[in-house]
Amino acid sequence: MVSHRFLGRSGLKVSEIIYGNWLTHGSQVDRDAATACVHAALDAGITTFDTADVYANGKAEKVLAKALKGQRRESLEILTKVYWPTGPGGPNDSGLSRKHIMESIDASLRRLGTDHVDVYQAHRYDVETPIEETMQAFADVVRQGKALYVGVSEWTAEQLRYAHDLSRDLGFQVVSSQPQYSMLWRVIEAEVVPTARDLGMSQIVFSPVAQGVLSGKYRPGQAPPKGSRATDRKGGARFISRFLDDDELVTRVQGLRPIAAELGLTMAQLAVAWVLQRENVTAAIIGASRPEQVAENAAAAGVSIPGEAMTRIDEVLGDKVVRDPRLTWENAPHRRPT
Repeated sequence: MVSHRFLGRSGLKVSEIIYGNWLTHGSQVDRDAATACVHAALDAGITTFDTADVYANGKAEKVLAKALKGQRRESLEILTKVYWPTGPGGPNDSGLSRKHIMESIDASLRRLGTDHVDVYQAHRYDVETPIEETMQAFADVVRQGKALYVGVSEWTAEQLRYAHDLSRDLGFQVVSSQPQYSMLWRVIEAEVVPTARDLGMSQIVFSPVAQGVLSGKYRPGQAPPKGSRATDRKGGARFISRFLDDDELVTRVQGLRPIAAELGLTMAQLAVAWVLQRENVTAAIIGASRPEQVAENAAAAGVSIPGEAMTRIDEVLGDKVVRDPRLTWENAPHRRPT
């Protein structure tokens, strides 16, 4: 069964495997399949669920609420996010202004069918809103009891310091950072991880299997398997293309098969177990379109990869690992999205 870990320097525990419904609920899979995946997560001991208002423009939150109906609310940790455009996409329907945050938390709570979320996360940094305004709005959301804790997603080390200092002055905690992180994408290691560690935040990482590339299902010179994310034209193919456009990278990934086999793991389990073993990582977010995928990934919880195997993973992937810390900033929106 999945264990639980403390989130940052707080008293909140979350499951080390978190079920997320990006690119699936309300979009790629039907409601029955989505519900089956959520129930498989609960059966595996997963109690933490991550979503966002922008996922399928609110539909993902509604699907998650229906799938969790009947569960004891106090036994769950529900995380959602605010920043990206929602609704009809008006001039104030995005960003981290006080107006958008206060309206968005109420809308998310209605869709989720709850009076509070456990962690409310800034989905990106808003360069067009003063950080003081954003942090004051989050402080008020916490004081009103609509969120118990606050987190951020894909913020730079410098931005984490802003968040920490202002939240401390305002009397609440920013407890977590949610970045992309995997064997192949390690841009947080040089700056974000040590800064977060020093500030009392920890990482909840997404895409630990690199959009499915690290599962080994994609092979060099072969068409993507039918029904895989690489064939999804609703968004999945766009996100995974940066990995699949490099045949040598796909070949290197196949070189991880012997390591996984020696450890008695699938390649996806190896990828999830790898991130859970890294410094400052509290949890890994998994997604799924079928219940069996949830069970497979959840089995990575508690796995210990020997140091020798960790070294071999680095040797196999070599220079295909992306480490440049500047990419957190360069890949971020430099103006409020519309």
